[in-house]
Amino acid sequence: MKNTPPRKRAKDHHPMMEDRERAPAEPENPVDREKTCPLLLRVFIHNGRHHPMSEYYRGNTPANELQIYTWMDATLKELTSLVKEVSPDARRKGTYFDFALVYPDKRSPVYRMREIGATCCGTKGPDDNKTLAQCWFQIGDHLDIAISPPLPRGAMPARRGRPMMY
Repeated sequence: MKNTPPRKRAKDHHPMMEDRERAPAEPENPVDREKTCPLLLRVFIHNGRHHPMSEYYRGNTPANELQIYTWMDATLKELTSLVKEVSPDARRKGTYFDFALVYPDKRSPVYRMREIGATCCGTKGPDDNKTLAQCWFQIGDHLDIAISPPLPRGAMPARRGRPMMY
């Protein structure tokens, strides 16, 4: 019997991204924002929760679109600051921003949603310095942001942590 080594996973394989069929951009290569043309990021904001996936059905999008020109090295904290500029209610200390990518499924004519991180106004968090490239963002994807108001003193946030697939 022939002794074969076990199969190895690809170095850049991420189990949650099997249908994306690509590797993330390398975070070590900083973007020269003076020489690199920005991309158009379509952002959809909803209070308290993400938009239902039915709003992305057949190429449709939610009505409240915010268009941001940015680069692949933009961090979630940087995007939070840009959203706060146009949404006064989101400026209060303790406001949570839950970020999710909305992207087309390669195998069927539907969109998928995957949470990529969260930030909080006035507080440093583990996802603040995550970039779009590190989150497997591709040009053409949408960003869905659920904005939650500050919690009462002493209250714990509902579910913050493990990314969810929709």
